[in-house]
Amino acid sequence: MADGPQTVSEYIKTFPKGTQEKLTAIRKIIKSVAPAAVESVSYRIAGYKLDGKVLMYFAGHSQHVAVYPIPPLPPADEKQVKPYLVSKGTLRFALDKPLPLGLIRKVAQGHLRRVGASGSKAKTTTKKATKAKTKRAAK
Repeated sequence: MADGPQTVSEYIKTFPKGTQEKLTAIRKIIKSVAPAAVESVSYRIAGYKLDGKVLMYFAGHSQHVAVYPIPPLPPADEKQVKPYLVSKGTLRFALDKPLPLGLIRKVAQGHLRRVGASGSKAKTTTKKATKAKTKRAAK
């Protein structure tokens, strides 16, 4: 029998309505920034991978929602991050305050740069596929 939610949708549904709304908003931002990212539940929280690399995670808690880890950001963005930073790699947003959607978008975009992918199309080409393509082209 499965231990806990198996999909991001199932994960979000385990929370009260207000928390679900915040988690859904974060999910929507990540999917808009990296539409090719693959959703999963890992470490009992919602996560995204792109090109086989971890993009980012988000989670709900009793008093807040959080996103992590935090990628390197330009100095101007780091100022925006400070009020929400609780550790080197975690941003925490109180449930009773509006989400800083623009900041969450910047964090998602920073992760996209970190993994070195465009986000619009996942690169699924393997070495074998590239060699096969090259052989076909040579014929």
